[in-house]
Amino acid sequence: MKSTNYSSFSILLAYFCCFFANAQVTVEKKDATWNLLVDGKPFEVKGATFGYSDDVANYETYFKDLQSLGVNTIRTWAAGKNAKKLLDAAEKYNIKIMLGIWMRHGRPGMEDDDSFNYLEDTEGKEVMYQNALKVVETYKNHSAVLTWGIGNEVYLNMATDAEKEAYSKLLERICKDIKKIDQNHPITSTEAWTFGLDWWQKHVPSIDIYGLNSYGAGANFLSEELLKRNIDKPYIITEFNVTGEWDIKNVQNGVKVEPSDEEKYTTIVDGYNKWIKSKSNCLGVYIFHYANGNDFISPWLFTHYNDLYRPTYWAIRKAYTGKEPTNAIPKIDTFKLLETAVQSNTWIPVNLKVTDAENENLDIHFYYNQRTGSRKRRDQLTKINHRGSLTDGFEVQVPKEHGAVKIYVHVQDSFNNVGIASTGIAVIDEAAKNKKYLVPKVQAPFYVYKDGNDLPYIPTGYMGNYKAIAVDTQSTEEVHSGKYAIKIEYKAQSGWYGVAFVDPKNDWGNILGGYEIEGAKKFSFWAKSDFDGVYATIGFGLIDKDKPFPDTAKKSKEIKLTSKWKKYTLKIKRADLSCIRSGLVLFSSSRGFSQNIYIDEVVFE
Repeated sequence: MKSTNYSSFSILLAYFCCFFANAQVTVEKKDATWNLLVDGKPFEVKGATFGYSDDVANYETYFKDLQSLGVNTIRTWAAGKNAKKLLDAAEKYNIKIMLGIWMRHGRPGMEDDDSFNYLEDTEGKEVMYQNALKVVETYKNHSAVLTWGIGNEVYLNMATDAEKEAYSKLLERICKDIKKIDQNHPITSTEAWTFGLDWWQKHVPSIDIYGLNSYGAGANFLSEELLKRNIDKPYIITEFNVTGEWDIKNVQNGVKVEPSDEEKYTTIVDGYNKWIKSKSNCLGVYIFHYANGNDFISPWLFTHYNDLYRPTYWAIRKAYTGKEPTNAIPKIDTFKLLETAVQSNTWIPVNLKVTDAENENLDIHFYYNQRTGSRKRRDQLTKINHRGSLTDGFEVQVPKEHGAVKIYVHVQDSFNNVGIASTGIAVIDEAAKNKKYLVPKVQAPFYVYKDGNDLPYIPTGYMGNYKAIAVDTQSTEEVHSGKYAIKIEYKAQSGWYGVAFVDPKNDWGNILGGYEIEGAKKFSFWAKSDFDGVYATIGFGLIDKDKPFPDTAKKSKEIKLTSKWKKYTLKIKRADLSCIRSGLVLFSSSRGFSQNIYIDEVVFE
């Protein structure tokens, strides 16, 4: 009996010790060298920024892969709804997380089109403060937490010193109060290059580790920048890769020259060993970016482009483990187009020479990008027509754009590596030259909403009694097709309300956004309510011409919803869809009862 009780007690004690296990992370300076310690043992940050936070189903695959690359920590920009699952998955593979706490930007910039007023928006600052403390309180006992990462490049995205000082005071309040509830994890705040150093030094003494984003050879000078300011604190390079477009000086036909694949690989490998590991006040690095994408930035800096391996992937492995790539990325030795200006739609020859170490069959495609117009258009890569072969030579058809155009060649091997090179050409097209709104082109069918994934428009346009509105874009309560539908809940029993799904988010026509929708003749959606007799006006288009960037068409229909799903269709054959920035708009009112409206499968077709 005694033996049984002792055993039960031991199991119970072990359970509680395991459940409340909390790695203690500290920083210490010894013999002029700063070290990060986890439970008293040195921890060199061999990190990667992480871009798969929403892909919960594949966490196991990602962390197993990261472990094979030698990565021991990842960085996130915010603690989203999947943070607990992310931490649990990381812990299983002995990977730590710099858990991000997002702070809003003062003006549109590299990250997004947000704009927050740190001088006047007291309520908004309190929301950020409370969110930061809630994140720490929620996850402070998880053993996968390495540090708290508060903010990202906020100083860079502010206009005035007064705003920066106001943000600094909020940041110090957050950091100081985090220390009151968590003494086991150091606090990091992240800024581009050295833009935050003077502000942190003067106003935010509670930061333990400076997080510095640096691309290219600039990483070699960060240690010196801290020392010449007499800053006696360690730093982590929180983003690192080859030189980004923002620092490129070399231009060809109006297009900034992107580094070659070989430069991308060697910058990470050599930079880690020569510019990062050797610095006595540097705790390590997070290489940007373990993620998959299909836009402008992904072939430049991501580990994967369209699910294919890029140089960043193999460079992380080489830097952290010393292992060479399992299979070499095809090498593009030459990629040249005409130097003179060309008319759009014409066919021009391509000078292309490619080698592959494994002599695999190669699949070749061409794309283009133009860095003008809205954010999403600037980021869009669009396939262009081509003909020919490596043996006989290629020709590409010049896209219907005007001005400087960046042309890419993609060379894919059978291992799912893709080599990418680019060059710039000057294009002449009078119609494109006179286009009023430069937004990304999309082809019908174009889904405004389909199963809650990759929403092109975000529901940030609340109107009327907005405090009574709640929108869930992944509701499982009532679904017409797939796993999710939109649920718009109105909690009041009187008054009117409206919701607009817009691009860019949080904007009412002052920033260029939306899409040029080609080939659409109908706008359709499925809808229902939780009881019969709910009237709603549903359609697209909201912003009028009194704003700098309006919707070029508006169409809606008042309908009487029932408790059963029904499809509704609006004819739009003659509508000007050259800039639709409000992809779904709903207005309704309550007549004595709160109500729920469900919408699914919203499409221009």
